[in-house]
Amino acid sequence: MAEQQEQAAADAMMTRIGQVAMLLHGGDREEARGRFLDLWTEIGEDGDALHRCTLAHYMADAQDDPSDELAWDLRALSAADTLTDGSSDARTNESTDARLAEHQQSLAVRAFYPSLHLSLAVDYANLGRSEAARSHLRRARDTVGVLGDDAYGDGVRAGIGRLELRLDEEGPSGGAPEPAPGQTPGQGRGPGGETLGPPRQRP
Repeated sequence: MAEQQEQAAADAMMTRIGQVAMLLHGGDREEARGRFLDLWTEIGEDGDALHRCTLAHYMADAQDDPSDELAWDLRALSAADTLTDGSSDARTNESTDARLAEHQQSLAVRAFYPSLHLSLAVDYANLGRSEAARSHLRRARDTVGVLGDDAYGDGVRAGIGRLELRLDEEGPSGGAPEPAPGQTPGQGRGPGGETLGPPRQRP
């Protein structure tokens, strides 16, 4: 019974994160940032890794400063690594059901890695750190095979292709381009003004 209550609470948190993400996508970035911060405090720095990964990935999209966007995307990657590094399997006092749930979460987050690395590649490109951008872009390309042939997978693959084109055009020296008129500083753009970042989807 206790495990069922914990699962229900976890599902409720994912729902709450998704509701704030809808607010963000509706254009209310400031309100979304505030609500995400409240949820982040509630989850805690050592809270459920899936919740931290999901929230941080969305929170990055709510930032106006490229450095802040990078910081949140790094938090998302760190949380994903925590969930997939196998450390939870070492806790033998957990029930089989709980460990199975963590395993399923781990599999879900592995499918999230292409988007996580692409987001970081865009962040680094916007900050003029081309080598770091290329490193994460390679990781995104290396892990993209886990994605399905659907709209989300197509969006991530297209984002990888656009960023590859941008970095090739910028050359080895890199450099962050000036934002286009009306463009939020934290939004990566391609040569034609298209969004470079991946679609944000919870694991």
